[in-house]
Amino acid sequence: MKSMLLFLILLGVVSGRRSQLLQGLPATSTVEENSAAGVAVYDFNVTLSPLASEGVAILPTIVNSNPLTEAFDIVSKGGLEFRVITTGNPVLDYETMPKSFDLQIFVDDTTGRTDLNILTIHVTDKNEHPVFRGNMAIQTVMIYVLEGTPPERIYRVDAADPENAKLKYSLLPATAPFSISESGAIFSTKEFDYEKDPHSYFLNITVTDPDGLNSTRTVNINIININDERPYFTTKQRIYRIPEEQSPGTSVANMTARDPDDGDSPSRLFYSIQSSDRRFSINSVTGELQVAGRIDRDALPLRLHPNISLVVRAEDSPSSGHAREMEITIVIEDVNDNPPECNPSAFRKEANENTAPGTFHVDLRNYCKDIDADPSNNQFIFTGLSGFGSNNFTLESTGRLVMTGTIDLENPANPGVEVYTLTVRVQDIAHPNYSSKYPFYISFDSFLCYIIYIYIRIKPVNEFFPVFRNLSYVFSVSEITKVGSSIGRVHATDKDWPPSVITYSIVAGAGTRDYTNIFWISPTKGDVRILARLDYETTQKHIFTVQASDQQKSTTASVTVNVLEVNDEEPVCSPNFFSLQIPVDLAVGTNVNGFRIECQDRDSDPRSFRYFINEGNENSHFTFSPSAGSNTSRLILTSRFDYETGLDTKWIYSLRVHITDDNLVSARDKTTHLTKTGTVTLSIRVIPNPTTVTTTTPGVTVVTRRENLYSPSAWYVPFVVTLGALLLLGLLGHLGLLLLTRLRSCCPPAGKTHSTSLINAPEKKKPKKEVTVTMTKLNTIFDGEARDPVTGRVYEFNTRSGARRWKRSNEPLQPVLAMQEMSSATENSGQGVDGAEAPSKKEPSEKRKELTAATKPAAKPSAGQETPGQAGLRLQKKKEESEDGGLSSPAP
Repeated sequence: MKSMLLFLILLGVVSGRRSQLLQGLPATSTVEENSAAGVAVYDFNVTLSPLASEGVAILPTIVNSNPLTEAFDIVSKGGLEFRVITTGNPVLDYETMPKSFDLQIFVDDTTGRTDLNILTIHVTDKNEHPVFRGNMAIQTVMIYVLEGTPPERIYRVDAADPENAKLKYSLLPATAPFSISESGAIFSTKEFDYEKDPHSYFLNITVTDPDGLNSTRTVNINIININDERPYFTTKQRIYRIPEEQSPGTSVANMTARDPDDGDSPSRLFYSIQSSDRRFSINSVTGELQVAGRIDRDALPLRLHPNISLVVRAEDSPSSGHAREMEITIVIEDVNDNPPECNPSAFRKEANENTAPGTFHVDLRNYCKDIDADPSNNQFIFTGLSGFGSNNFTLESTGRLVMTGTIDLENPANPGVEVYTLTVRVQDIAHPNYSSKYPFYISFDSFLCYIIYIYIRIKPVNEFFPVFRNLSYVFSVSEITKVGSSIGRVHATDKDWPPSVITYSIVAGAGTRDYTNIFWISPTKGDVRILARLDYETTQKHIFTVQASDQQKSTTASVTVNVLEVNDEEPVCSPNFFSLQIPVDLAVGTNVNGFRIECQDRDSDPRSFRYFINEGNENSHFTFSPSAGSNTSRLILTSRFDYETGLDTKWIYSLRVHITDDNLVSARDKTTHLTKTGTVTLSIRVIPNPTTVTTTTPGVTVVTRRENLYSPSAWYVPFVVTLGALLLLGLLGHLGLLLLTRLRSCCPPAGKTHSTSLINAPEKKKPKKEVTVTMTKLNTIFDGEARDPVTGRVYEFNTRSGARRWKRSNEPLQPVLAMQEMSSATENSGQGVDGAEAPSKKEPSEKRKELTAATKPAAKPSAGQETPGQAGLRLQKKKEESEDGGLSSPAP
């Protein structure tokens, strides 16, 4: 095109019709290097001839330049004024480009007159900042130094001055253990210790030209720890999902690993991708996995296999280090990458049922877009509002959805409607030209439309209070109703739609002094149940308040429970257990031991009691009087015991006495009347008559001793007592002889009478009487106890043999040795009841031992029981008395 224009210009010039149309040209101007696009270089005007009424046919144009360049252009300032400006392409550079340019500017008016002039532009030099070259020009250089490395050069800074001036290098901070030479070489000044020194240094490298202009870049120096452990990945996720068509640099995952040698400090590892896939890259320091190339899910091979497997490697050293690899899978997800599109494509909104018409709900234009670059293609409209409930809404062309009708759920026109499902079409204004690879679009009137779904849930509003069917409820319940039984039901309704869940509860008055809650109500059904036993005698009426709530609103009602009286109380008698002991010969009609019971019943009249012995009354020896009509009754013996003929064989009677409260109930009503029974247990022991055994011998005193149970350990007791008595007797005799001898030697006889008395004393002794001592050994076990009706003392007896003895309160029931002295049958029989009850009257046993001793004939028997030691001392005393009697009185 330009070559054609240049040809026409030369043709016009040759034809001789050239005129002075360019005012201010030729001319010379200057422009500074590195000027941006649009910088004004020179202004000039165009003058037209009077005949050129239609203006300029060809605007001023740069038809040629020397040297050739496109760094300049001509723009109109308005009317016939024009300006030469820089285009910025290329940018003028004094050091690398020509220093001046001759621009040939041509113009042509409508009459065919032309003009061609030259504008000379000189490029002026400008002192520029030094520039870094290499990596430092585009990024922060990271330098890694192994710990333990001796001081050495670690990096060389590459910088240059556009004017080729000599540069000066410096670094900050000055305290860092690094230095920089005049040539830009960076040296370490010490041997680094990873455990003691900082792990990273940031150095600001500054280069300055002679005029003071400078540039600064940062160098990051990292001290690398030397280790021998393999790093491990802390990232556990192995599968990642990303949409297609992600721009380069999009982060996919952040792969992290740790080196065990680093301890608590962050690991400094180097990451790389081992598989040959150019669609992804990884930051070698941070481990951030990024998209590096285009990923099109619709193209092969991703169309068939959308999974990409990568092997990520983490090393703890740039070279000769330890490494670990992990395979990850990236799933490429398909997206609709053709306009128009809306995000999201489905909306879920909520509206209260009492929302007023005219309420704005959603503006769809805020969620939809068209990615076409041409404005004619990225304009779209919303249309086609349809779906269930669409008659209550309107859709503006701008995408605003506004409610126009009522959505009250209680309205008969909207019964049970909770969700409105609306659909809206989104389509381009311009005629579409899409391919068929967009499966999520539908065709409508030759337009490809995007469908939006709008779900509007009508949110119920709690507008009504629950209402009980009755303001108050009255239930009548028997006091014997089982715990947990239902006694009635309350019911409440709510006009709200959907029906609210009504919860029932007791809010006041459902307890007593003994129970916090005596009633319970089902939270969902309203059934009222009892939690504790009702008692008419304690409380006849219960009043409490129940509440019906729909979680927001509530109402209450009163409930009255009338307790109906029922005979549910058992007679309670005192005592309810007692042990009695009676003699076998107790008279008929006697109140047994004066025993009586007294009964009470909380819900019965005292005259309603009946007494009868239910168990244990063999041969009907016992009865209660009165047997009915009183709250007290006595135990009476009704017949004598007959053990001699074998009619009675039991000595212990266990009576179970029943006391019922139906005495006042007629025989006709007893089948339906509820009767309660109390129980009293009596243990009655029949005591056999005491027996007395008397052993007599003329002129002989008989002492009977009985043992309850043979004890081998007590055999020595009678032996020791007898032996001690004999030794004591011998000792006293010996002392008497010594004393007599002493008296004879010291005191001569004074007279005849005295002398004769002393000498003849031994000759006047009477013959000693023989005393027979009978020792009876009884293998007797006393298995019963009774109380003597005369003395009131407790004695023990054997139920088989009838043997008995007095019970000692401080002595356990075990074998005891007893000795009883009896002088004659007359004295024994004169002891009466006491003698019959004494334990010494038991029958003799297998063995008897006779002892001969001197005693007085008129000795009285002992009433109590004696130990063998006491019996021996008493026999010794009697023997001495017999000897003294023999000295003082003549023989019989």
